[in-house]
Amino acid sequence: MTKVIDFYFDFISPYSYLAYRKLENLNKENKINIIYKPILLGGLHKLGEITAPAFNKRKMKNMKNDCELIAKKNNIEFKWNIKFPINSLYLMRGYLVLEKEFKSKFFDICFDAYWKNNIDISQDESLIQILDKAEVEKENFFKLINDQKIKDQLKKLTNQAFEKDIFGAPTFIVNNKIFWGQDRLEYALDEYNS
Repeated sequence: MTKVIDFYFDFISPYSYLAYRKLENLNKENKINIIYKPILLGGLHKLGEITAPAFNKRKMKNMKNDCELIAKKNNIEFKWNIKFPINSLYLMRGYLVLEKEFKSKFFDICFDAYWKNNIDISQDESLIQILDKAEVEKENFFKLINDQKIKDQLKKLTNQAFEKDIFGAPTFIVNNKIFWGQDRLEYALDEYNS
């Protein structure tokens, strides 16, 4: 059986971005089998009755400083987005509707737009620019992200994550073991390589 790292993410999560960039640096030769699992972090928090750090002044201040420290220590371009938090619903649905050949580029562009270029990616104009850059056909994209099947799929993925005891992003699952947070990526990789 081929080992995989399931990477649960939401574009709104700065720690998901930092983990993604760290993993990208470690996986330049594509030897690590990663399956990206989109979830709606706000929905996950609601299911778990969790108050996100974004809604706690002290936690928010610490999270911002922490992310900047992690980025600096790992040579990752990072800028705290002044529009944090946003509603990432369309982006997360968007990841689901894309054909495989567009997912990676879309993933990359969305994360960079929000966590490197300080763009409010919840705005339609920004999303249109992202789609243009990713060479994604816009009309079909907007039609599909409003399709009930896609809405239900994202909800189902979020519910499944909750049922697996996932409560935040990023979360990595390797060999049915949960590793929560960008600072547990190395432990997930150890499990993957064991």
